[in-house]
Amino acid sequence: MSYYKYHVFFCTNRRDDGSQCCAQCDAQGLRDHMKQRAKELGITGPGGVRINTAGCLDRCPEGPVIVVYPEDTWYTYVDKEDVEAILSEHLMGGRVVERLRLPG
Repeated sequence: MSYYKYHVFFCTNRRDDGSQCCAQCDAQGLRDHMKQRAKELGITGPGGVRINTAGCLDRCPEGPVIVVYPEDTWYTYVDKEDVEAILSEHLMGGRVVERLRLPG
């Protein structure tokens, strides 16, 4: 069994040349929100959920993006409501949020 049930990577990359990047979409703020909510819900730590910052995940045109392992499920999101849906439906309920899912 994996150390974490789910490992979530948020791309928070900023491109200095001004081209599209996840940082332009408040990726860091939304990562912080999900991390705080996961702590509040008591689902973090060994056997639970780990939420990390990632560098560029190289899917900039589809961003902002996160990827959830071990399933290798890719998502895009727009706001806190989308992040909450991923948190409650996937990370707590074990169901992929199809409306936010990106092709793998």
